[in-house]
Amino acid sequence: MKKRAAAAVIAALMLGGCGSGVAAESPTPTAETTSVGTPAATTAEDPSTGDAPTLPDPRTLTGVSEVSELADPEPIDGDFPQTLPVTVTDHEDNQVTITDTSRILALDLSGSLSRTVIALGHGDAIVGRSISSTEEQLADVPVVTSEGHSLNAEAILSLRPTLVIADRTIGPPEVLDQLTASGIPVVLTDPKHTMESNSDRIQAVAEILGVPEAGAALVERTEAEITAAIDEISAWVPEEPLSVAFLYVRGTAGVFFIFGSDNGTSALIENVGARDIASENGIIGTVPANAESLLLLNPDVIFTMTDGLESTDGVEGLLARPGVSDTTAGQKQRIIAIPDGMSLSFGPQTGDVLLAVAEALYGVSE
Repeated sequence: MKKRAAAAVIAALMLGGCGSGVAAESPTPTAETTSVGTPAATTAEDPSTGDAPTLPDPRTLTGVSEVSELADPEPIDGDFPQTLPVTVTDHEDNQVTITDTSRILALDLSGSLSRTVIALGHGDAIVGRSISSTEEQLADVPVVTSEGHSLNAEAILSLRPTLVIADRTIGPPEVLDQLTASGIPVVLTDPKHTMESNSDRIQAVAEILGVPEAGAALVERTEAEITAAIDEISAWVPEEPLSVAFLYVRGTAGVFFIFGSDNGTSALIENVGARDIASENGIIGTVPANAESLLLLNPDVIFTMTDGLESTDGVEGLLARPGVSDTTAGQKQRIIAIPDGMSLSFGPQTGDVLLAVAEALYGVSE
């Protein structure tokens, strides 16, 4: 390899703690604690007028809202020719030639790469997946990760892949190097998932598959859906936006962090019309959470990942963490639990992710 990008802190954290627990029973919210599209408090649209729903004041909502997993991505419409062989320069400056895309592995921590391959119309060629790729159409596809998100070289080689698309959020690095040494084309993409890099990541996967025109069409569709989602969400945002902190928690030990700017959380929070209170207070990247920092932030709402919340014994476990129960969000137990693969992955369904999270945040019915 000509160079190796250092693994992002967020990836190291997520790889480090995949333990699971039984979620504690959620408190009773203003209406009900439910999964989106039926989050904590809902007011249905008036069917006689077709007008937008009359929403509750989001500051009166209490309890947990769980964002549901997305449906599988829709393949892009159109007849897009594939041109092979194709030679690409990957994120680590390796030149890789792809001659065959009939047996693909698309592997990253969030599952975004497999969703992108599906959206580009090549999902039927995926022969192996990581545990993060939870798409329904891949349910019977073998999992090639063990002990959470650790790649199993033997399992991968047994599938005889003709192409591996991956990034450094998944590892260990030696396995990806071993696959390259075996002669399998391995293309490494940018491990940093942000709103700003989303279109470039989609186009990069399209170039790898030899379908650049499909990539351009998917980028256009994705950007249009994001714009439409943000426009719809803007009607739900209160005059004084909610303050949100994104907390990363795993297990019952000391894995407890605040996500600040520079890791995707700001884009998620701000594009659903809320304030990223950690970023506003100068937090960059990922910092340990403690009572002092949480009281300083005092968020109206806490975002967290669904698996992390379950692994820490649910709401009761999270509230037992230093400082959480003293915040406004903690006192109201106002928590938005987002599936791990949706929370910071972006990808071709970013518009749907924003809508789902906003529905939970503002008590919008499905």
